[in-house]
Amino acid sequence: MEKEIILKTNHITKYYYEPVKFKALDNVSFEIRKGEFLTITGKSGCGKTTLMYILSTMDTDYEGELFIAGEKITHQKQDKLAAIRNKNIGFVFQFHYLLPEFTCLKNVMIPALKLKKYTYDEIEYQAYKKLELLGIKEQALKPASKISGGQQQRVAIARALINEPKIIMGDEPTGNLDSKNSNIVLDIFHQLAADYGQTIITVTHDNDFASKSHRNMEMADGIIINHGRKNE
Repeated sequence: MEKEIILKTNHITKYYYEPVKFKALDNVSFEIRKGEFLTITGKSGCGKTTLMYILSTMDTDYEGELFIAGEKITHQKQDKLAAIRNKNIGFVFQFHYLLPEFTCLKNVMIPALKLKKYTYDEIEYQAYKKLELLGIKEQALKPASKISGGQQQRVAIARALINEPKIIMGDEPTGNLDSKNSNIVLDIFHQLAADYGQTIITVTHDNDFASKSHRNMEMADGIIINHGRKNE
């Protein structure tokens, strides 16, 4: 039985108008299923970051359709989009964006405290569980500024997981890490996909990292030139 489609785009086209009219994305259509680890690669300017902004619901100025978990996202109002993001998407960036004066535990808790779905104690318990999953529970009560860069990125992944999102979206999640820590992040993503059915979409310039994902979708000049399916 085929797994559930978590995200789908239909004919996404995006224009920029400054300094001149330019088509950044041209008729982009693809889908990703539950538990799939997808990387998006291509040279700078190919459209992959533009696509990620649209997939994340942050950019709404485009033609075509975006669906997340079967719900049409296109043309939704901003407050609804914010709720969809909080519920369905966890973000991991090249730079971890942790609050340095807060403990690792508190950093992980913040998105769940904003969502207000669970009590403080329940959120704290889940934050400890996420840190334990990522092998850094012993760092929980340290300020985020007092741990290594690789550990900080693992805290950022735990933070992305705290609201049990349907999708983790990563923008160059290993771009600021050495090869050892890049491999740790890669292993974490594979574990999340295999053991927890987590869907992961990352934009990356790291071809080695991309080659080890389930599927590497290549872009050039605003189009998908290779969907990366294993039978292609």
